[in-house]
Amino acid sequence: MIARERHLREVERLLGGHPVVALLGARQVGKTTLALEVMERTREPTARFDLEDAEDLARLDDPKLALGRLDGLVVLDEVQRRPELFEVLRVLADRRGTPARFLVLGSASPDLLRQSSETLAGRVVYHELGGLALDEVGAAQRDARWLRGGFPRSFLAPSIADSAEWRRSFVRTFLERDVPELGIRIPSTTLRRFWSMIAHYHAQTWNAAELARAFGVSAGTVRRYLDLLTDALVLRQLAPWHENLSKRQVKAPKVYVADSGILHTLLGIETREDLERHPKVGASWEGFVIDELVTRLGARPEERWFWATHAGAELDLLVVRGRRRLGFEVKRTTAPTTTKSMHAALESLRLDHLYAVHAGEHTFPLTEHITALAFGRVLDDLAPLDR
Repeated sequence: MIARERHLREVERLLGGHPVVALLGARQVGKTTLALEVMERTREPTARFDLEDAEDLARLDDPKLALGRLDGLVVLDEVQRRPELFEVLRVLADRRGTPARFLVLGSASPDLLRQSSETLAGRVVYHELGGLALDEVGAAQRDARWLRGGFPRSFLAPSIADSAEWRRSFVRTFLERDVPELGIRIPSTTLRRFWSMIAHYHAQTWNAAELARAFGVSAGTVRRYLDLLTDALVLRQLAPWHENLSKRQVKAPKVYVADSGILHTLLGIETREDLERHPKVGASWEGFVIDELVTRLGARPEERWFWATHAGAELDLLVVRGRRRLGFEVKRTTAPTTTKSMHAALESLRLDHLYAVHAGEHTFPLTEHITALAFGRVLDDLAPLDR
């Protein structure tokens, strides 16, 4: 068991101010475990319904009657299986005094997002639960976290072989069982090919025409596949930053497999030796580091970007909160140096500071506004944005 105190505190805070909190995350990422901990910590009455359990589904045959008589904290697990419940939750959330608060858990399917955003507008707030982060497992475990990924059962498996076997099973089960339950009507073999292809384009700028030619379908079709797997939280898109600059800027997103362990499974990587010899080792490390930086900073989706120009200048991660702008360039080296691209980003984007995140052991200044940040010390040397 690994305590996920940061997420526990945030969910409890949100429940204190909103009638409905949606805890979203990929399958097997730990949503149910977190919800059970929230229930244990509350002093109010609690009730839980697992919508994958036939008995609980039967209890919700008349959902307004079943839920309307409850007070305190009510947890609805795998809520995307019954999207019609959102209409009932809207009625219950509008009652005077709000006798019950609802914590709904589910994978972020298109149906879930559409139903909740339309039916519960103004009443629901979202919290995304990602994989285990360094502040939860410890910076000393960063190599294991990178190789195995952040799914708890993968990270905590007794051996590397057990971890790899769990991830292979996850990929198969996700495609064959979970995808259809999310309302996605695309053959599992098709999505497996596309997911694996994205693994080879991991950390690259999206090129629909190139992927469509390689996949033998239209550009619109591959874009649909990309958006579907992004909605299911197994892929991530990092949006491009562009503003009125003299330089021609890239306007397509970067694409990443969301979990480094799943990326390695899709690439056929099992051991650390396999990873070090693979041509995507640098891209894998970049995605892993960016995910940790975003988590450490507490950057919301609308606050994180990448930047690139057609002339070759680029920045791996740009975090914008209000007037504050921080830039991050990820370098898998132990001896980082400044580059023309860094200086271009610093000047063009009017950054408050730029960090060259590297694989060495020490954090030190490179210039007045550029710092070499040791990834192993990110928990000590990089403060969250709200400080």
